[in-house]
Amino acid sequence: MGLSKNFQSLLEEPLGPLDRVDAVLVSVPFVEPFGTSVASWAVKEALLLRLEQDGAVGWGECVADPDPYYAGETTVTARHLIQAFLLPEARPGRTLGELLLSWRRVRGNEMAKATVENAFLDLIARRKGLPLHALLGQPARPIPSGISIGLRPTLPDLLAKVEEAVEQGYHRVKLKIQRGQDVAWVAAVRERFPDLPLMADANGDYSLADADHLAELDAFALTMIEQPLGYHDIVQHARLQPRLKTPLCLDESIHSLDDAEAALHLDACRILNIKQGRVGGLVESARIAALCAARGVPVWSGGMDETGLGRALNLHLQTLPGFTLPGDTSETRRYFREDIADPPVVLGPGGWIALPGGPGTGVTLDPARLERYTLGRERLQPPVS
Repeated sequence: MGLSKNFQSLLEEPLGPLDRVDAVLVSVPFVEPFGTSVASWAVKEALLLRLEQDGAVGWGECVADPDPYYAGETTVTARHLIQAFLLPEARPGRTLGELLLSWRRVRGNEMAKATVENAFLDLIARRKGLPLHALLGQPARPIPSGISIGLRPTLPDLLAKVEEAVEQGYHRVKLKIQRGQDVAWVAAVRERFPDLPLMADANGDYSLADADHLAELDAFALTMIEQPLGYHDIVQHARLQPRLKTPLCLDESIHSLDDAEAALHLDACRILNIKQGRVGGLVESARIAALCAARGVPVWSGGMDETGLGRALNLHLQTLPGFTLPGDTSETRRYFREDIADPPVVLGPGGWIALPGGPGTGVTLDPARLERYTLGRERLQPPVS
């Protein structure tokens, strides 16, 4: 499935010489710890990449964690890959498409690749004076909101969090589940909120031997069950899907267009979660979304608890065709009492989110807050011809 003419033109965009490149590591405290079946985090530690060219500045946020519990990449490995293998390929005169092609010999490390690609896209958009969605060839539109609620210590606590989300107007709610904290908890939420669009996300905590147990979730009219089986698995999900009425959604298994093609060919899922950082950036995300649209498979934008920088990029991503389901797009204040980026994400009337205005992602980093939460800053060598 090919890209639109706008994307094709974007790939032909030449890269000019960079005047300065900085890697900035920040640690922004969460309002409260966010827990999944694999780990719990009290802060958002994020690697940011700053590119400067002729007075314009573009930023990219790496979605990797400081630990390898969600993915094999970490903030440390991403910084090394960016400095040693990815940035040196961004030689002046090369096009964006040539840069992405040169990275194919670097196996994996999609999160590191996305960081550099997104920083360049933000830089290109700002130099052209265009919002990112316009650079991608899409008009501005309101974005549906969705919230992901991590594992809670008690069922009453979970119900209170869901009630709060409903009162705020979120279009859908996703619950994290794990063994021993699944069917009864989902049942209680569904009983309290019979009409709420509801998802369950297992983060790979189950095996195919749990198929009958997972089938009990069919009783609750879920939009989907996300990634119940292994992190890299596609084949066993294809064996599980016929045993469930509820659509399966693949997340961690999908790292590329080829993975998405395999999953759809094997009927391993009926919905796909596209995390742009997990698949290598906006360009590969657009390819996957186009493939899914052609196959009639809905997609949505998953989140990685990004700061306002990464959150804004995900909003622009959702203007692309194919993103028909609410993503993990929630208000900034739910995650951070004080974010590094302005303006914050807020829910408008009806639970909709407006795209940030202005060129690029439309957000700016507050210098004082950025300094407050910076763990380290390093000047990297700009690529040379």
